Amino acid sequence: MNTRSNIEIVTRPHVDNFINWSADKPEVLVLSADLTNSCEVGKWRDTYPDRFFSMGMAEQNMISFAAGLAREGFEPWLHTFAVFLYRRPLDQLQMSVAYPNLKVRLVGFLPGITTPGGVTHQAIDDVAVMRAIPNMTIVETGDATEVESVVDVAHAVDGPVYVRMLRGEVPRLFPADEPMQFNRARVLSLGGDALDTPAELVVLTSGILTEEALRAIPALRAAGVSVSHLHVSTLKPFTDPTIVTALRSATAGVITMENHLTTGGLGSAVAEVMAENSIATPLHRMGLRDTYAHGASQPYLLAEYHLDALSLVRVAENVLDRPLGVSASDLTEVRVAAAHSNAKVEAL
Repeated sequence: MNTRSNIEIVTRPHVDNFINWSADKPEVLVLSADLTNSCEVGKWRDTYPDRFFSMGMAEQNMISFAAGLAREGFEPWLHTFAVFLYRRPLDQLQMSVAYPNLKVRLVGFLPGITTPGGVTHQAIDDVAVMRAIPNMTIVETGDATEVESVVDVAHAVDGPVYVRMLRGEVPRLFPADEPMQFNRARVLSLGGDALDTPAELVVLTSGILTEEALRAIPALRAAGVSVSHLHVSTLKPFTDPTIVTALRSATAGVITMENHLTTGGLGSAVAEVMAENSIATPLHRMGLRDTYAHGASQPYLLAEYHLDALSLVRVAENVLDRPLGVSASDLTEVRVAAAHSNAKVEAL
């Protein structure tokens, strides 16, 4: 087995990074909805008490209040669980923030099945909903480097931004000096000598599923499969020419992996791009398929819903229509993050 013991695990990368980043930006305010420590801004509140607003469990009011602050020249950063940023206050989000195109930053924690909290806390359709809102920008973090650098990306957007944010113990998959770039995919591996040269498979991943793909792709390559792998952090807009170039290079098929329903998320965005650019290559979307998840650990849920590294291998075999002889022991070692750890105030 190829282990991954050399991967750095960063504990709460957002906490001190956001405090330091905010120091010279007095216009940046934080709004919380009774989940301050759970969303890693308790220390920020103590550092900048005059710039922090506790809105209680009243997300509709929090969105409206943030819109008013933005109209007065402030830059409000709302920190709460993702489900509470778009499900409950959708009307306020559309009419008070998106319609006037205000600079409100919606930092949504626990995207998809990163939580054992079950359906009430799992944001599995948020990208689909947010993609349908005009003026909304959507970015998703995949590791500690992106958690740290997403603040610059969101800050630069002249309009509302929705961030699918990671918290707690977060792996550093990408070098610290290679920050997230807006509307630009990371090319993690190439099937040929360059992005536009043929590759049997092109794999596009986002969020926590990039780590799963990184566990599987070395084994696929060892089995003789030519694979190009791109990590996507900007989900709207979805106009990166790098992605189009990679999609055109696929000779056998394209696979997308996302911590979300297959409806309306990364897979749908890729399908739209392929159709609009006449890319006639088979597409297989890996994600939740018209189902709610349930409460369990992240590794269990990834395996249960066929979103883990071994599932990617099986999908690749199906697309290529040949056995690859890859088993679980051939994959790089899974990194198990405890549901209860020193980096999390609560399991939810």
